[in-house]
Amino acid sequence: MDSPDARFFPKGMPARLTVPSLTLGENLEAAARRFPERAALVFYDGVLTYRDLLGQVRAMAGFLQQHCGVVRGDRVLLLSQNCPQFVIAFYATVSLGAAVVPVNAMSTSAELDHYVGDSGARVAFCAQELYSQVRPCMDAERLHRVVLHSYSDYLGDVDNDSTPGWVRAPARAIDDPALVPWRDALAMKASASAERFANDQLCVLPYTSGTTGTPKGCLLDHRNLMTAIYASSVWRALNAECVFLSVAPMFHMLGLQSSMNLPIMLGATSVIMPRWDRDLAADLIQRWRVNIWGAPPAMIMDFFAKQDLTAFDLTSLTLIFGGGAAMPEAVARTLSDDHGITFNESYGLTETAAFLHANPVSRNKRQCLGVATFGVLSRVVDPETGEPLPDGEVGELITHGEQVMHGYWNNDQANREAFLQRDGLRFFRTGDLAYRDEDGYFFLVDRLKRMISVSGYKVWPAEIENFMYHHPAVREACVISVPDEKSGERVEAVIVLKEGPAGQVSEQQIIDWARQKMAVYKAPRRVVFVDSLPKSGAGKVLWRQIQEEHRLA
Repeated sequence: MDSPDARFFPKGMPARLTVPSLTLGENLEAAARRFPERAALVFYDGVLTYRDLLGQVRAMAGFLQQHCGVVRGDRVLLLSQNCPQFVIAFYATVSLGAAVVPVNAMSTSAELDHYVGDSGARVAFCAQELYSQVRPCMDAERLHRVVLHSYSDYLGDVDNDSTPGWVRAPARAIDDPALVPWRDALAMKASASAERFANDQLCVLPYTSGTTGTPKGCLLDHRNLMTAIYASSVWRALNAECVFLSVAPMFHMLGLQSSMNLPIMLGATSVIMPRWDRDLAADLIQRWRVNIWGAPPAMIMDFFAKQDLTAFDLTSLTLIFGGGAAMPEAVARTLSDDHGITFNESYGLTETAAFLHANPVSRNKRQCLGVATFGVLSRVVDPETGEPLPDGEVGELITHGEQVMHGYWNNDQANREAFLQRDGLRFFRTGDLAYRDEDGYFFLVDRLKRMISVSGYKVWPAEIENFMYHHPAVREACVISVPDEKSGERVEAVIVLKEGPAGQVSEQQIIDWARQKMAVYKAPRRVVFVDSLPKSGAGKVLWRQIQEEHRLA
């Protein structure tokens, strides 16, 4: 087996690490034994110690097992913004050997119906303001039991004037026998019977779309996630004394790993924000002496555009890391020169449990995917033949490592397309076009797959196009990406309307309709009407040509 290129690895580190043979639940148990009184989770003014966190995880696991019939191998849906309940629900589920299906809080009922139906989840955790999206799945008897939580239960003595109303809203009473209030579930104080399992047990089934536009579940076990977070901690020299700002959404792999699983593995503190708020972020960094922050570049750019940052003490903040989009050179320079903060750009996918490539902290190259990290073999190959290409030539990035998923859930066709065998190893095809320089650093050039990155969220044009064709006025549609200063990229729809009265519709009407049908970040921000779409001789829409024309327009 080839060895990773370790020329610029952290000093004294081997090419491969010995990853602890633990499950995520065992990480929490170890942290609670080592640091029982340390703040594990901070939510506004509410603090949950590791001792209390473990106690509530055990109680919720007991409820899932004794009152919901959740057993090893089951799937449990989790729909919520960041909050202590997200963490407790996640660890209660995985401690039973079941798998969490983390769902974007902006998902529509139609999208949720696919996730529930495809995964086979019968039990769900849901924040009360998102209950309306889940209700149709209950009416269709796809979900048999839903545990409903309100964020206010964990706020502590918070200043109501500075807290959004949807966060401080008290728990609502909903008359539905399939619903169980969070507090009631914990109050049962049920105990789960212990069942030991190895770290090859499936623990999370996040959904990601592909070129077909159909969301697919990624099979990730405890070892996949452990490999990624352990490698990240060693690479960045993180330890138990770190204080993390946990604002990247936990339903997204960056937040799930960097804002939750990584701090818990270390026994560190997570300062949780349910949704992005620049002023609150600055206040929390100052109050809790936050020193580590994992976030998409769009969030960081928004934060450091804040005019009154000098009013806050941000001197504790040392390291910011993230990926999903390139960090603009000017912003990276501002972080370093004006604030003494290193931005450590990295690269990963849902299919690789987030951490895969990273820039060496002491030798960053800006707007770069970094080098393949511990135990990771990445190559640039010809997309058609799979043959390796020399440094400097652009091709598809393929990768092999212990954090790479086992495959897609119940989708043999997608697995055949996603993996290839080379030199006796199974490589995952990332669908990204990249090249490697003479130092072994990888640079993203384009996407072989038509993915759009909106504030770090993956948007697949084919999925949006499928939605657009449901509009009665749309004859043809091509969805493209357009650069956006705030979100990195935005979604734009180029549409041919039907002739006659059926095609009488405005741009705003299309946009408003799309926002009702899909998550807001997926909905087109702009719609352009054209007479026809250019096509190849085989009748395929030339989306690259359309994208280039409209990016220059």
